[in-house]
Amino acid sequence: MGRKDKAKEGGTAALADREKEFSQWYIDVVRKADLADYSDVRGCMVIKPYGFALWERMQSALDQRIKATGHENAYFPLFVPESLLRKEAEHVAGFAPEVPWVTHVGEEKLEERLCIRPTSEAIIGATYARWIQSYRDLPLLINQWCNVVRWEKRTRLFLRTSEFLWQEGHTCHRTAQEAYEETLKMLRLYHDFLREELALPSIMGKKTEKEKFAGAVETYSIEAMMADRWALQAGTSHFLGQNFAKAFGIQFLDEDNAVKPVWQTSWGVSTRLVGALIMAHGDQRGLVLPPRLAPIQIVIVPIVFEATKAQTLTACARIESELRAFGLRVKIDDRDWHSPGYKFNHWELRGVPVRLEVGPKDVEKGQAVVVRRDTGEKVPVGLGELTMHVSKSLMVVQARLLAEAEAFLARHTFEIEDYAAFREAIEAERGFVRSPWDGTAETEARIQEETKATIRCIPLEGSEPRAGQRCVRSGEPARHVVIFARAY
Repeated sequence: MGRKDKAKEGGTAALADREKEFSQWYIDVVRKADLADYSDVRGCMVIKPYGFALWERMQSALDQRIKATGHENAYFPLFVPESLLRKEAEHVAGFAPEVPWVTHVGEEKLEERLCIRPTSEAIIGATYARWIQSYRDLPLLINQWCNVVRWEKRTRLFLRTSEFLWQEGHTCHRTAQEAYEETLKMLRLYHDFLREELALPSIMGKKTEKEKFAGAVETYSIEAMMADRWALQAGTSHFLGQNFAKAFGIQFLDEDNAVKPVWQTSWGVSTRLVGALIMAHGDQRGLVLPPRLAPIQIVIVPIVFEATKAQTLTACARIESELRAFGLRVKIDDRDWHSPGYKFNHWELRGVPVRLEVGPKDVEKGQAVVVRRDTGEKVPVGLGELTMHVSKSLMVVQARLLAEAEAFLARHTFEIEDYAAFREAIEAERGFVRSPWDGTAETEARIQEETKATIRCIPLEGSEPRAGQRCVRSGEPARHVVIFARAY
């Protein structure tokens, strides 16, 4: 078959309507693009090779950024003794409903239950208490890549699963100021990572007391907007103060010969970023991947006819070799049991940024047809200019995805001070609503009960109310201007 084969041949028509059934569209993309599948363990997923390759790209890019700030990777146990978990009361209370316990080995009952880590503050805190003796041991800057388990009642592939993959940083500092600066530094690192790698803007801010991490003094987050205009908490950074240090005895002898508790932080992002990428950039044909993260940046599809098959495949191999030598991630789809039309659809569904079509006429002309996934634009390009053209196209696609996401965020962020208009916006427009809040837990709870919207964050920028500004719900003097939204 030639280029006239219909793209629907590969099954894109089976995706749910993105505008009308966003939730089902998301699941369809995850499964049909071979990112993940359900497993035989309730609430847990199988990450398939293509999905894991995407996570590995994220992991590698983020790991480089974390190490560049002076952090080192380590690994801590999966199991946490119950006595350690219970040392910080607020922490254990926050995670207790989601914690699975190991009680037996074979038929023998354990003397002490072991929880499967929901997060690692407890086991790491106990370890740090042994490692840190003097101010010379500080700062201690450790990160780990691992899995955690939180027995969620409602799960969704990548976004919320009972087991997920993540990185969690845990640091100790000599002063509160150092720890606070670390908290915000890592928050900004996440913000820049999303923007530069995922082409996804986010809003940085502080969580309310109700929404903060169990055991933290303050929690900060980055909040991103998905294509259905719901919010997704894409990463968190916690100023732990001395809560865990006092509970676990993490202390040091300072220069003044006084023994003091350390000041701590923790911070993390998880495989929910794969879900964020799908929901932020995907379209009715499937994934749209930013080139910096795409496991395959370019796919070459030979348009094969029996009489010219050898020449066409030789030309494709030469193109592949030149692109690889330039450092690009490229694949030839030479499966002869599928038509070109099937292959076009197959790779569009998987979000490959650039497709090259090479047929016998292209070989004669010394060219390839370059097709961009984001726009569908097709351009014949001579082989002499192909590598530079494709390389530049990838940069253009990356920049365009970010620009579109930024425009989308701006277009669906509303400044509202009237509660009737607030409720209408949350219900009909969705998106982010910036509104004044009186700072009370009562008003926060009342708004959530009435609208299902939560305070996503108190933005680092623009959260100071004007003189005389009143809370959108209570009418009392405003303490902050905050971001409200419905969220995943």
